[in-house]
Amino acid sequence: MTQRFGTLMVPVPGLSGTTYPPGTKVAIRGRGATVDAFVHGDWLPLAWWEFAEGHTEDTTES
Repeated sequence: MTQRFGTLMVPVPGLSGTTYPPGTKVAIRGRGATVDAFVHGDWLPLAWWEFAEGHTEDTTES
């Protein structure tokens, strides 16, 4: 499975109430104007302007 990653460009609150600062690395799912992002299991609904997409990595699920 290929996992996409990105970096936050602005502070973004997660569902947990934690606000993640710019520079935080996130795992991304979805495409388009909004995507689902995750940091340590915390969900962050992101708009296209809140993150910069980075590299992808191949991961193996156990």
